[in-house]
Amino acid sequence: MSESRIIERKEGAVGWLVFSNPAKRNAMSVNMWEAIPQALGRFAADPEIRVVALAGEGDKAFVSGADISQFETQRAGPEAVQRYEEISEGAQRLIHEFDKPTVAVVRGYCLGAGVNIALACDLRLAADDARFGIPAARMGLGYRASSLKNLVDAVGAANAREFLITARQFTAAEALHIGMVHQVVPVADFSAFGKKYLDDIALNAPLTMRSAKRIIRELGRMSDSFDMDKARAWMKECYDSADYKEGRTAFMEKRKPVFTGK
Repeated sequence: MSESRIIERKEGAVGWLVFSNPAKRNAMSVNMWEAIPQALGRFAADPEIRVVALAGEGDKAFVSGADISQFETQRAGPEAVQRYEEISEGAQRLIHEFDKPTVAVVRGYCLGAGVNIALACDLRLAADDARFGIPAARMGLGYRASSLKNLVDAVGAANAREFLITARQFTAAEALHIGMVHQVVPVADFSAFGKKYLDDIALNAPLTMRSAKRIIRELGRMSDSFDMDKARAWMKECYDSADYKEGRTAFMEKRKPVFTGK
């Protein structure tokens, strides 16, 4: 866990929040989730920062998912699952509701929790080596409604079903085609393109951008008829299942899981 961290840096009017867990392709550990609110708080309080960019350390991954090696201790029993969900969902909600513009800058793998984080951002830039996927069905994981709503809002229900049911990885070109990302840029040009993109945003009127974000967010609220209790029960059913235990065990044993639907 000591090798995983959030790196903060400031470049002009751009605040950078960098996911760093190089040994595990920037997989999200609990302490990384816990560090996000503090980092965003500092960016929010700095009047010089006009836009926040989220990226992975290095060029191999944005975030390759949750740190599955922690699942036996952090997401095994009901109380542990609930605590993990509260921490991770709280961090994603803060990104989603952050008043300054947020941009996911994606190189390499963007899987599971990485997709959730990217979709919580306002905008998503991808290098042409990026790969997107949600492998929950290969682990027996339950998926929270708020993350699925962000996915459906971005790519539509039909494409969201393909993400969750096939658990396959989508190329950057496919992600652009279905609306998951806003721009795809060749790797050789990605750094320069991203810098100009962020710098251009930083020149825009902060109050206009803030009000646009707030109004769009209000327009996208879940309807009163949505049954959150049912959604949580369906997710809990996955975490209480033998299949979830099998998925964790298979990962640690480096083998394919054998699911039974129980």
